[in-house]
Formats: sequence, C-alpha cells, structure tokens
Amino acid sequence: MTHAGDAVARLVRDEGTRVLATLVRVTGSVDLAEDAVQDAVVRALETWPRDGVPGNPRGWLLVAARRRAVDVVRREAKRLGKEADAMPAVDPFPDPVSVRDDLLRLVFTCCHPALSLDAQVALALRTLGGLSTLEVARALLVPEATMAKRLTRAKQKIAQAHIPYRVPSAEELPARLSGVASTVYLIFNEGYTGRGQLLAEAVRLARLLAELMPDEPTALGLLALVLLQDARRSSRFDASGLPVLLAEQDRSAWDFELIKEGVALVGAGLRRTPSVPNAYVVQAAIAACHDLAPSYSETNWDAVISWYDVLLSIQDTAVIRLNRAAAVAERDSPAAGLALVDALRGLEEYPWWHASRAELLHRLGSPSAAGALERAVETGLPAAHAAHLRARIQKENPGENVRGFTESG
Repeated sequence: MTHAGDAVARLVRDEGTRVLATLVRVTGSVDLAEDAVQDAVVRALETWPRDGVPGNPRGWLLVAARRRAVDVVRREAKRLGKEADAMPAVDPFPDPVSVRDDLLRLVFTCCHPALSLDAQVALALRTLGGLSTLEVARALLVPEATMAKRLTRAKQKIAQAHIPYRVPSAEELPARLSGVASTVYLIFNEGYTGRGQLLAEAVRLARLLAELMPDEPTALGLLALVLLQDARRSSRFDASGLPVLLAEQDRSAWDFELIKEGVALVGAGLRRTPSVPNAYVVQAAIAACHDLAPSYSETNWDAVISWYDVLLSIQDTAVIRLNRAAAVAERDSPAAGLALVDALRGLEEYPWWHASRAELLHRLGSPSAAGALERAVETGLPAAHAAHLRARIQKENPGENVRGFTESG
C-alpha cells in the first residue's frame, strides 16, 4: 500500500470508529451497526484512493453505513413477513459534541463491569480500536473462531442484560472510568512485551479517552503513562528481538516529543489532584523520572522511591511493592532490594517476582539465580526476557546449570 493509501486507511479507521458509535445509538444494535460500518469502510477503501477523499469523510461513511443498515433491516423484516421498523435519520454533519458523546457511550458499553475482562479487552479492540476479528484474535493469541464466539457472547450479554448505551452518572463515573482505564492499560501491557500492534492500539485508545475526557485525571494520567513508556519503544529490543534493560538502552533513540507530551500531561494531572493522588498520574510521574534522567546512573532514585511511597498510600499492592524494591536495589544495594522482595507474599505464581529474585541473586553472585529464573519461566515469564537473563547468567557464570527454558509468553 502506498503512503497515500496508508493515510486513507488510517482516516477510514479513525472516522469509522466515530461513525460506529453514532450508528449504535441510531440502530440500538452493536451487531447491526458493525455490519453496516464495515460495509461502508470497504466501499471507502475501494473508492477514496481512486476518486479522492470526500470533503466530509465522516458524513460520507455515516450515510453509507445507514443505508446498509436500512437494507439489512428491510431484508430481515421481509424474510420474517414483518413490517420494517422505521430507523431514525442521521445527520451527515454531526456536531463534535454529539460525536464525543456517542463515543463515550460506546467506550463505557464496551468496558461495562458486567462483562468479563477478556470480553472488555476484545470488544475494545474490535469496536474502538477498529481491528477485525482476525486481528483481535492474533493480538490476543487465540484462534479466530474462539474470538468470534467471545465477541458474539459479549454482544449477546449487552443485549440480554440490557447494558445501557450511555455515559455513567456522576456517582458511577469514577469506578467505571477506572475499569475503562484498566482495560486500556492491560492492552498496553500485553503489547509492551513486543507485540507492536497491541501497543499502538492501546496508545490510540488512551488518546481517545483523554480527548473525550480532558478534565479527568485518570484519562490524563493513563495517556501520560503509556506515552512515557512508549517513548522508549525503539530501544527496548535488540536486532535479534531480545529485550534491552533500561540501564543499557540507547537514550538518544528515545522519542523526546512523546516524552515532552507525557511530562506535560503529568503536570496537568498533578494540578487536578492537589490533595488526593491519582494512581495513573503517580505511575506516570515515576516513568517521567526515568525518561528525564540523562543516563541510568543519573536517575533520581530518591524521587522514584518517593513516588512509589505516594502510590502505596492509595494502592498498596504486592506488585507495587515489588517495583519499589527494584528501585531500592538500585539506590541502596541488591541485598537491600532482595530483602524486600523476599518479604513479599502472594506472588509465588507471578513470573516477575521470580525474575526479580533471579536478577538480584545473579547480581549477588548466588548460584540460586538459575533456579529462580527457571521458576520464572514456569510461571509464564516471556521467552525473550528469560533468554536475556539466561544469557547473562551463563556468560558471567559459565559453570551455572541454567535449565528449563522453554518458549513462554
């Protein structure tokens, strides 16, 4: 596809998401709206590169999709011997506020707490991310048929449970927004292990959420966090696909425009949370400490640890304490960090707990590092990360018996 073709495809996908949100409201059916928008998208991709992009791309797609939806409703009514229900007309020039509201309704419908987290992630990628069912299946590493059934069940639950297509009330919003943010960040974390398509979609969804809710600290903090982490993307893996530790990354390859944008968002988030910290804003502040350090040795570990202490004051979890322990290991010593890691409970099946132990034991020259790494692999440590640490252990301790490293993650 040419650069022009790529630009048209991106435009169609972006506008298609907004058209889908409006058509769900008009038709009352996610399935019908999806079918109609998909038909309109296919036509746009066939005709726009040849005839030129229309002056009002969203209006073109909206009218084409509505026509398709009307055809489907009439055909189904005729098959059943019924009178076709009248479908409301759509404004081909919807104002930005109504489009925003439709998108917000779709965001909160896809991420409704009545749906399982797996279903929320799949629906978010399918409807908000604009991925096909096959692309969603590939992104989440399941067969296409399995994903198709999962999406069908999710849409059926929306219909059968009468999940409302609306923006939550003010009192519902904090809890529901938290669920939306969790879904987007889960997608980002899945992509951060090297699956670029998921990573890009998560950043896109985070941008969409911040665009729709620019005064919400959670939306600002989430976008800041994914941008500050995504800024390091080009240096996170070497040419063979092995992960590169933060200490060894080429910082000149980082995306400083993303860092600048992320830091500004952190500032905006902090100004909106003067008394009660927001977890995403605080995590973004930690990421900013790393991104703004001229070199790894110049990282302000006091600031990093202080931000972790703030985070623990509102979200005290073993995983956050594990991350804080890693910072303590850098500031104080591997032994100090290992003592904190070993004191944690409830992470016996968490691969990164075992990987942290393996790393710190390796730094301390302990032969137990190999066993800890083997346990990390058994509990699901991604293969690339396991291979990187295994290579270091074997290189620096040639006699170490590092076994059990199967493909994982």
